[in-house]
Amino acid sequence: MSKSTTSRFAEELERLVERGESLEYAMRYECDPTGFRKDLLKLSEPSTVDRRLEDLPHFNQDYQTWYSESLALVRQILPDRVADFKSYFEYPRGRTNITSQNYMIRDYLQGLKITTGSSYNKQVIVDRTAAIPEFRQQVSIVKAARATLESSLLNLTTILQADLFDSEIESARALARAGYLRAAGAICGVVIEKHLKQVCANHSHKSKKRNPSISDFNQLLKDEGVISIPEWRFIQHLTDIRNLCDHARETEPSKQEIDDLLAGTAKVLKTVL
Repeated sequence: MSKSTTSRFAEELERLVERGESLEYAMRYECDPTGFRKDLLKLSEPSTVDRRLEDLPHFNQDYQTWYSESLALVRQILPDRVADFKSYFEYPRGRTNITSQNYMIRDYLQGLKITTGSSYNKQVIVDRTAAIPEFRQQVSIVKAARATLESSLLNLTTILQADLFDSEIESARALARAGYLRAAGAICGVVIEKHLKQVCANHSHKSKKRNPSISDFNQLLKDEGVISIPEWRFIQHLTDIRNLCDHARETEPSKQEIDDLLAGTAKVLKTVL
């Protein structure tokens, strides 16, 4: 699955999750208009409640489209959950009586209600409210597919970036062999900075600085407990060598220092994750 395809799936799943949550609200409103309105008043300004209710989809009209689109994506991303997803719609084979445990979304769409007693004293055995938990389970599976895809997208980004970094390190090694030590060190610095930036993003940490440097990312990762103090010191040592290459000074980096920087860069890529 390409990165563009994964991104497209992610957008579709996000849309289906949002639509699914709206459809659940529609179910609750259809089953208990008064109760749902009271619940909405607890969360929204009274002036917006009527508009929000008007914007709700019609479950019976919109569910089948949502179901078909969601099933197609679940089949692609979480094939082992397809049977579960379908089971919340279809009533089980061999069902002889209808209870709240086996009342499914298909029953909801048919408006099925089971009662007992006389016409003057009817008692509801099961009604459309029993399908709400079933639909919630379907939405949860779509959310699980979204989470799985987000993880896959993150892994794909990391793999593509790792391939690029390997290529850049090879270029740096070639420059070092040719005697261009400063240029080799500068490339290593760029690789380390990009990698640490991605590690921060993977752990949901963001620097407060507009243009953070290697040292800023390194400090942030240490402060957040992602790396240990020895790892922080090691990266700082590499940063010192890189700074020697980037800034015009009388002291030239030695071949040994650049060799250390090349080896250290490769190590950071493999150990700081």
